[in-house]
Amino acid sequence: MKRLALVAVLLLMAVKVPDADTLVGPPKGQPLAGDELARTTQEIASTIRCPVCQGLSIADSPAEMAQNMRAQVRELLSRGYTRDQIDSYFERSYGQFILLKPKFQGVSTLVWTLPIFVLILGVIIVFMKMKSLEAPPVATSQPRDPEDPYLARVRDLVKGDQQ
Repeated sequence: MKRLALVAVLLLMAVKVPDADTLVGPPKGQPLAGDELARTTQEIASTIRCPVCQGLSIADSPAEMAQNMRAQVRELLSRGYTRDQIDSYFERSYGQFILLKPKFQGVSTLVWTLPIFVLILGVIIVFMKMKSLEAPPVATSQPRDPEDPYLARVRDLVKGDQQ
């Protein structure tokens, strides 16, 4: 049993986390250094969601994983990876959820457009209901039926009160 556990641990240690080269290809930009590296690292880190905190970017999160991810962004920029390559790297590693500003494609298209269509449909339904609830115009020039029994009874009652 101990040997099996040791083999499993050794196998896990042999499995490497995929490098950026394997996920997004070789760097397409210029390696950054100094103030530009720090500024660009902060900009990119503010667009990536912290998987631990989920409400914060990795630039704002105090979690250890966020710190590691910021260091990874910094390292990728220093190697010459572009913003798009870094976004693609994290998206392929964690899924589209990791981006604080998701791309307008796939399911996110439905998420952005469905509320607009529902709102428009609701306005149309409200106007149709309002139109159907309008009272028909009252005809004032129509002559009354002199043979109406209810009207004749009211006239008799009114004439009786006047005598």
